[in-house]
Amino acid sequence: MADAADRAAELIEEREVAALAARTQFIGESETHCVECDDEIPERRRALGGVTRCVSCQEIHEARGGR
Repeated sequence: MADAADRAAELIEEREVAALAARTQFIGESETHCVECDDEIPERRRALGGVTRCVSCQEIHEARGGR
């Protein structure tokens, strides 16, 4: 049976995949660390190009009307 940490990791992965799928334009090199919180951005996310925020900060940014 999965514990809370396993479920949290699954949720993070699902959100990351959803956030990546929502992006429509990938331009330039990605940052290695989030411009908002300075956490490291995972390689898989950086590989898309033009990534400047971690998934969590990007979700907050988009919820506030940013892109």
